[in-house]
Amino acid sequence: MTLQQQIVGNAMQMAVCTLRPGQTVYCEAGKFLFKTANVSMETRLGGPGSRPAGGAGPGAGGGMGGLLRQAMGTAMQVGQRVLAGESLAFQYFTAAGGEGTVGFAGVLPGEMRALELNGSRAWFAEKDAFVAAEETVQFGIAFAGGRQGMSGGEGFILEKFTGTGTVIIAGSGNFIDLNPADFGGRIEVDTGCIVAFEDGIRYGVQRIGGLNRQGIMNAVFGGEGLSLATLEGDGQVILQSMTIEGLANALKKAQGGDKQGPTGGLFSTHVG
Repeated sequence: MTLQQQIVGNAMQMAVCTLRPGQTVYCEAGKFLFKTANVSMETRLGGPGSRPAGGAGPGAGGGMGGLLRQAMGTAMQVGQRVLAGESLAFQYFTAAGGEGTVGFAGVLPGEMRALELNGSRAWFAEKDAFVAAEETVQFGIAFAGGRQGMSGGEGFILEKFTGTGTVIIAGSGNFIDLNPADFGGRIEVDTGCIVAFEDGIRYGVQRIGGLNRQGIMNAVFGGEGLSLATLEGDGQVILQSMTIEGLANALKKAQGGDKQGPTGGLFSTHVG
């Protein structure tokens, strides 16, 4: 069953989903907004990637063996989310006795989008981008590499979505759609600008100056650290125009809590 959903709003968008009887969607803790009374809410450890959709069935194996494999899958996924610094649990919403409605949103002002998976290609999303998905969509953690540079590294942990169905993501500011194939096969971006990309895109981190003079200038005065994310291949890439780090710094400055000078706070001190 295709998820009926509508993205509404402007500066702070939200997704309003209409569930058919028996249809289930799940979200990360903190992304739920509202629901109708006939939609049940259940909190579970682990996502659909740790077990077949609809519970343990023929695909999970029978008896104690199936239950053990399910428990091991859940434990592995929970462990990955602990390492990723994410919530341990997901919230599941199921309609009963007729159509139901449930609303979700991201945590920052910006856009939302529904990605439709047909089983042929997976999607990778930055760990803060995921909002909600159908239960037929499998969730997993993809570790993309160690943190690099003096700032950034936001793309260090990526979440992977496979299977069929709808995945709803959110970003800060406005979305920018690019295909590296249109730019010679490779683009380099601020790590904090990555929202999501299709399977087939190769992700990496490249040093942009090292410990030479220009690299130090980029890190200390430019606030860009010593690295950029690289995206190569042929496929859709979704970037965001605002980074979480940039928004946080702007709020600190507006509140008078950031007295940093041209060094970006690297050598600043605070007097109590």
